[in-house]
Formats: sequence, structure tokens, C-alpha cells
Amino acid sequence: MEIGSDLLVSPAAEVPVVDGDVVSAIRALAARRIGKRTIAREVGVSINTVRRYLRQPIPAGHQVRAPRRWSADWRREARTLYAGIAAGNAVVVRRLLADRGLGVSERTIQRAVADLRREQRAAALATVRVETPPGEQLQIDFGQKRIAIAGVAVRIFLLVAVLSYSRRLFVKAFLNQRGDDWREGIAAAFVHFGGVPRVLLGDNARALVLGRDRATGTVSFHPAYLGFCRDWDVQPRACAPYRARTKGKTEAGVKFVKRNGLAELTFESFAALEHHLTAWMAVADQRRHGTTREAPSVRFERDERVQLRPLHARATPRRTQRLRRRVALDAFVDVDTVRYSVPHRLVRDHVEVAVSDQQVEIFHGTQRVAIHARSTEPFTRVVDPQHYAGLWRMEPAAVATASLAGLGRDLADYAAIVAGGDQ
Repeated sequence: MEIGSDLLVSPAAEVPVVDGDVVSAIRALAARRIGKRTIAREVGVSINTVRRYLRQPIPAGHQVRAPRRWSADWRREARTLYAGIAAGNAVVVRRLLADRGLGVSERTIQRAVADLRREQRAAALATVRVETPPGEQLQIDFGQKRIAIAGVAVRIFLLVAVLSYSRRLFVKAFLNQRGDDWREGIAAAFVHFGGVPRVLLGDNARALVLGRDRATGTVSFHPAYLGFCRDWDVQPRACAPYRARTKGKTEAGVKFVKRNGLAELTFESFAALEHHLTAWMAVADQRRHGTTREAPSVRFERDERVQLRPLHARATPRRTQRLRRRVALDAFVDVDTVRYSVPHRLVRDHVEVAVSDQQVEIFHGTQRVAIHARSTEPFTRVVDPQHYAGLWRMEPAAVATASLAGLGRDLADYAAIVAGGDQ
């Protein structure tokens, strides 16, 4: 296409001349801080005319030409580029047109392709709902929410699992979302439902997926997660990147838990939160689901329970978390906001923390130096008094009950010092 005089087309008719007295009145009223709409109504012109005479130093009695418009050919060219090599990017269209000698703004291009953009967005959002047979699929996802526990705002991670057929829901709260938390939560969901589905559909979280080959569609699952799925004899699958709607049932489940199950409730302890979620799940399974028009518990008992495969006769280990920590100056290590004591001689040394389902073991090299019962209460301290032996002249328990007189001075001595007596 050649660039010539037909690049931009002027309007067929020009705007009539505005009388000089009208222009003077427009500017006088504007100087008095009167709004443009009021000015247009008072002098009998359009608001755009008022804007033009206030924006540009146009002498009174001169006409204002209407803006030139794009030619139809160039508009078609911009739309062709937008739908083709520009891949729906107006900035790229502007650059390509500039290379061909047409300088035009990005906003002008956006207006020219507005209908194409709407069609693209609709196509991207359109989703075909896929229904799976009973016992076939469990969708899993993590959400997070700040919850007040014992008066302190704590970020809580919520594993939500939804059976795709019945929409029966399971939720478990954690203080993190590492690989061990995923596996512990999924295993707890199997136990809650009383059986194992055939397929486990998750997203591309690093705890589950190491990467994928876009060309072949091959997914590389995390070895620990893959081993977990083999132990339970369940097939792992991951939704396509940036297509979270592939697991829309659990996406909706996460929102339902946060907005309905938790809202802005507060709890005295983490244990109280867990108790609340257990009770709420029973209520949620009785609601009439918006899609199936049935209660999840009804569909589950009627169609899905018998289709789930039985649980393992022998419990499968779930948590094998090992963390590297540096001992703080107060002889504690932190694991998900919970602090566990370590022998004070290891202050500032690095240790390895092994977290299992019930306990926390701390190793310095190959030697186990501490063992504690695992706690899930945020910001708590789990202390072994023996870890502080040698820091005090008497045992910690004795120090806690000793009086000042027992430590070498009487209160009268301090009173004399304050009053100016002998030191």
C-alpha cells in the first residue's frame, strides 16, 4: 500500500465559525472558574467547542477544524496486523505502522480493534465444563488467608481438595505450603473421604511440578510427589500453565472456604481453627450445590463412595521434611513460626531439623541434640529446660522461685541506695 494524500481523510464539512463575542464569553466564564458544561449551556455551543477554544489559542472569529480521521484502508491494515503478526498487541501494530510511514497513537489503534479485542477476551474466558465419573478425580489447591489467632494476625495456608463428581470438600490448615504439607494434606483428604480416587489434579506449584516440555506436553513431577502418588496408586496430573480454570472446582472451593468457612472469624488457638474447619466441612457438604443442584453428601453416598478405591491397610509415611536452620542467640530454631529450643552451646551454629507427623528432631552433624513434640500453634515456644543448663548459677526452676534475698541482697538494700545511703 502506498502512502499518499489518502492516508488520512478530512471530514466532508468543517465546523462553522464561532462568533468572536461567544469566544470571549467562553473565556471570561472559564476565568471565573465556571464549569465547561455550564458554559456550553449558557452560550449555546457544544462542550467540545468550549474545550477547543479553552485548550488552543484560537483567535475569535476563526473556525476550528474537526480532527482528521483514519482512512478505511489503513484501518483495515491495522486490524489485519493486530489479528496476524502483531499477535493481539496494539503496541506492536503501532510500531509496524510507523515503519510504513504512518504515525498514529496506541489509543487510536485500540479503538480501531476494540471489537477484535472483545472477541479474543471472550474466547480466552470461555470454558467447557468437563464432568468426570464418580471416583475418578480429586482436585487439589492451596489458598492463603490472614486470620487472627490469639489476637495476632497469622498467615494460614489452606489445602482444599474437592471430589470432582460429588463436589464433596475437604480443607486442612497449615503454617506453610511445602511439599510435605501438600502430601500430608492430600493423605488426610483420602482418609476423610474414606477412599482413593484414580486421578489427582493439581496446578504447577514447585512442590508438585519441576517443569514441563511445552512442545510435547510432558510434565516432570517432583520426585517426592511422584513417589507419594505411587505409594497411593493414584495418577498425578497438572493443569496447563495459566489455565487455573482446568481445576475450577477446587479454585471455587478455595474461595468458598475463605469467604464462607472463615470470613473474618477469629480463633483462640490453631487447634480451635482446626476444630472449626472440621465442623464447617460437615455443614458445607449438606448445602445444595449451584451446579449439580444436589447436596455433595447426597451425591457422594449415592454414587461415589463405592467407586473410590480402598485406603491402604498400612499407613503410608506422609511427612519427611528436613530443614537447615541457624540457632538463634536465645538457643531456638524457628519452624513455621514455632520455636524449638536447642542446647545453648550450639548458638549461631547450623543444625538440621527433621519434622515428622508427631515430633521434631534436631541434628548437629550426625548427632541428635534435641527432640520435641511437634506443635502447630503459631508463635509458641517449645522448651527443654536442660538445654539451658550451665547458663544459670542455679537450675532454671529454682531461679524462677528464688527471692532477691536468696540471690544476695534484700529489698532494704536497694531502698537505701535510692534514698542516697551507702552503696
